[in-house]
Amino acid sequence: MPTIIEITDLSAPELAVYTKLTEAQLRNKLEPEKGIFIAESPKVIGTALDAGCEPLSFLMERPHIEGSATAVLARCPDTPVYTAPRETLQTLTGYALTRGVLCAMRRPALRTVEDLCQTARRVAVLEGIVDSTNIGAIFRSAAALGMDAVLLSPSCCDPLCRRAVRVSMGTVFQVPWARLGEKSADWPDTGMDRLHKLGFKTAAMALDDRAVSVEDPALQAEDKLAIVLGTEGDGLAANTIAQCDYTVMIPMQHGVDSLNVAAASAVAFWQLRAH
Repeated sequence: MPTIIEITDLSAPELAVYTKLTEAQLRNKLEPEKGIFIAESPKVIGTALDAGCEPLSFLMERPHIEGSATAVLARCPDTPVYTAPRETLQTLTGYALTRGVLCAMRRPALRTVEDLCQTARRVAVLEGIVDSTNIGAIFRSAAALGMDAVLLSPSCCDPLCRRAVRVSMGTVFQVPWARLGEKSADWPDTGMDRLHKLGFKTAAMALDDRAVSVEDPALQAEDKLAIVLGTEGDGLAANTIAQCDYTVMIPMQHGVDSLNVAAASAVAFWQLRAH
């Protein structure tokens, strides 16, 4: 049984990962091996454990210790469990929405694009998507609809920020992902070159008079295809579209011009999945 530690307020130094540190501080870009993320709810925590993530501590209401969190705690016998009355824990922003269980976990080591793409046939490439809800939803669609990996431009939101992890329902731990560089200069020119050298044809999802339909059989026939999706609102940069092998659009009806990027990703992933 894990060590249960009763707390009466949230100012204890060991709780700083839950109460004080920003997402950037948790990520720890200067020392990635020390980076931490927060997983919420027993289901998401269990998925992270399945993926090999290392738990550092838990924070939860006492009823969950012998309730909904029993199974994950049994898997982490040496991990401290901090607990407090609901009134104390509800002072944490958003805590009441997490099903009563938080877990601080060590960030897994990032893999390289080349490593992920060795056997991949379909990958999602995200450019400048900064909304964590959209990132989480795209990962969930990628997991459900056959993407082998998700690749992110340097300016994309962190997939392991709390909201992205929660919205993804833990699928950020099931679909491998990597960044196409760390500096803005690494995308799109260098990143596109890497994709093409790995044998991928690239399909820019964009509104364009020259775009082919997502139902075009030529797309489905490609052995290796990278589906490139752009930021909320503005979509893909013109330079990115110009460097892609295809420009692709989802046919619309009733005068609607486009879908939210998360919804568009689901349609594209399903239609263009490998067979």
